[in-house]
Amino acid sequence: MRILIVLLYFIIYQSSLAQTSPNVILIIADDMALGDISALNGGLSKTPNIDGLIEQGIWFENAYSASPVCAPARASLLTGLYPHSTGVVTLSMLKYPELTRIKKELPTMADIFKSNGYKTGLIGKWHSGLGNGYLPNDRGFDEFEGFLNYQYVPDYHNFDLNINGQDIHFSNEYLTEELSKRAIDFVNRHHDKPFFLHLAHYAPHRPLGAPEDRIKPYLDKGLAKETATVYAMIEIMDEGIGALLTELDRLGIRENTMIIFASDNGPDPMVAKRPNLGLNGTKYTVNEGGIKVPFVLQWNKLGSGSKSYPITFIDVLPSLMELCALEYELETPLDGTSFFKTLTRDKAIPQRPLYWQWNRYIPEYSHNAAVRLGAWKYVRPYVTKDIPKNVSDRPAQLYNLVSDPYEEKDLLEDHPKKAQELHQYLQQWTTLIESRRTKK
Repeated sequence: MRILIVLLYFIIYQSSLAQTSPNVILIIADDMALGDISALNGGLSKTPNIDGLIEQGIWFENAYSASPVCAPARASLLTGLYPHSTGVVTLSMLKYPELTRIKKELPTMADIFKSNGYKTGLIGKWHSGLGNGYLPNDRGFDEFEGFLNYQYVPDYHNFDLNINGQDIHFSNEYLTEELSKRAIDFVNRHHDKPFFLHLAHYAPHRPLGAPEDRIKPYLDKGLAKETATVYAMIEIMDEGIGALLTELDRLGIRENTMIIFASDNGPDPMVAKRPNLGLNGTKYTVNEGGIKVPFVLQWNKLGSGSKSYPITFIDVLPSLMELCALEYELETPLDGTSFFKTLTRDKAIPQRPLYWQWNRYIPEYSHNAAVRLGAWKYVRPYVTKDIPKNVSDRPAQLYNLVSDPYEEKDLLEDHPKKAQELHQYLQQWTTLIESRRTKK
C-alpha cells in the first residue's frame, strides 16, 4: 500500500511538473546574418518559419552575441557569463584545448535545467570543450547527437555525428536535414515531461553546400553562387524549423513550449559578401555586423511585439531561469540581466554597459574590443583574425548608434568626455575579466 501511495505521488508530481514547467527549444544558426532573414531583406532569401516566429513572438531589435566568433559566443550563451569568465576565448579546440573549454566549476544552462527535472538534449554543434569532463554529456546534456569539432563535417553530405559518445558516419544524408530529424525525434521521445532542447545548426557555416536544385532558384535571381548556396542552406534549415513546429502542434505541446531562435555571430568574410542591412563589419569584428544578430523569443503566453533595448547572450540564462522558475545555487554570479519582467510590459532593462572583445589565442585587449552604453559605442578597432603580433596602436572610435547605426561617423573628437567615460568602463572591465579568466 505504501509503495502504491508513493508511486501515485510520483505520477501526480511528474504530471504537475509537465503542466507548469514550459519546454524550451533554443535554436542557434551559425554565421547567419540579420540580413539573411527574408522578412528583413525584401524576399532575397526564403525563411517563412523564422519570419513566422518573429511575427508571433517577441523580436529583439538590438540583440547581440557575446562575441564575434562561435566558441566564445556559445560558451557565454550556455553560462550567462562573458566569454573570458568561462575560459573560452578563442577558436580551434584541437589546437588550443585549454582556451576553448568551459571551466568545469561553472554550471551550464543544461546543468541548471537538468537539476530542475528537465530532460536535456543537444542536437548539432558543440564548440565548448574537448577532453575528459568537458564533453556535452559531462556538461548537463542527457543526450548529445552532434559533432564535436569541424573535422566531423568535411562536407554537408559527408559527415560524422557523435551519438552519446559513439561516432557514426553519414554519407547519404544532408547534415541540416539530419539534425532537424533528430530534433523532432527528441521531442517525440520526451514530450510527456519538461524538456530543454538545444538545436545548434551548422548552417550556413562553411563548407558551403546544398543540393543543386535548391541553389538554382537563387542563381536564377541573379545572385552569386556562394550567396545562392548560403540562402539555400538557410532555407533548408528554416524548413526543418517548420517541421519541428508542426510536430509540437501535433503533439499538443506548442502552447507550453518556448522557442528561441538566434545566430552566434555575423556573416563570414571568407564567403562572398551579401546584404546585411548596411551594418559595418563581419564575423571576427566587434563592429555591428559582427555581433548584432537575429534574436526572437516565441511563447504563446507572452504574446508578440518588439523590444528596442540592447540585450546580449549573457542575458539569456538569467531570463530563462526566471521564465521557467528554475532554482539553482550559483557560486559565480551571472554577468547577464534577466529581461523577463520587460516581456509583457512597456519596460526596458536598466541601462548598463555591455562589452565585447576577441582576438585569436590569448586575449590582447588593445585589439577588437568595444563597450556600449545607451546610444554610445566605444570601439578599439579590429586588426587581424590571426594571432596579434603586438599591442595595437590604432586609435579608438566613438559612435552614436541611434543616429548612426552603421558606424559611419567617428565622433570621438566631437565628444571627448563621452569617449573618456567609455574608455574607463572598458579599462575596468578588461582588468576584471582578465583576472577572472586567469583565476585558478
